[in-house]
Amino acid sequence: MATQAKVTSTEALESFRASLIVFLTKARRSLDDAGDEARRTRQWLQHDQRTHWEGEFRRRKKQLEQAQQELMSARLGADAHQKSALMLRQAAVAKAQRELDEVEGKLRRLKAWSQNYETCADPIIKRMEKLRQSLDELPKAIAYLVSAQKVLEAYAESAGPVTLQAVAPSSTPEPAPEPGPEGQS
Repeated sequence: MATQAKVTSTEALESFRASLIVFLTKARRSLDDAGDEARRTRQWLQHDQRTHWEGEFRRRKKQLEQAQQELMSARLGADAHQKSALMLRQAAVAKAQRELDEVEGKLRRLKAWSQNYETCADPIIKRMEKLRQSLDELPKAIAYLVSAQKVLEAYAESAGPVTLQAVAPSSTPEPAPEPGPEGQS
C-alpha cells in the first residue's frame, strides 16, 4: 500500500467550490422567487380577486334591481303600443340576472380555489423551507473545501504526508511539517 498520495493539482476542488457557490446563489434566488410568487398568488386569490368580484357582485345586483324597477314601471304604464318596450325590459332583467348568476358562480369558484390553494401550496412551501435549510448548510461545505484544498496544496508542496483526518469543517488547517534531511531518523 502506498504511503503517499500523488497530488498534482487542486484545480478540481477550486472548480467544484466555485460551482457550488454559483449553485447556492441561484438556488437561493430561485427559492426566494418561488416564495414571493406563492405569497403574491395567495394575496391575489384571497384579497384582490375577492375584492374585485364582490364589487362586481354589488354592481350587477344594482343593475338587476334597476332593470326590475324599469320593468315594473313599464308594466304599470303599459298599453298595446308599449308591448315591445315591455319585452325589452323583460330581456334586460333576464340579462342582468344571468350576469349576476355568473358573478355568484365566480365567487363560489374563488372561494373553492382559496381553500384548495392552502391545501395544495402549504406542503410545497414547507418543502421549499426544508430545501432552504439544506442550502444554509452549504457555506460550511464550501469552507471545508477551502480547508481541504489548503491541506492538499501544502501536501503537494511538501515531501511528507499530511492526513486529512485532522481537518474538520470548522477548523483551520495547519501547515505540513517540513521534511528533515535525508538519511536521518
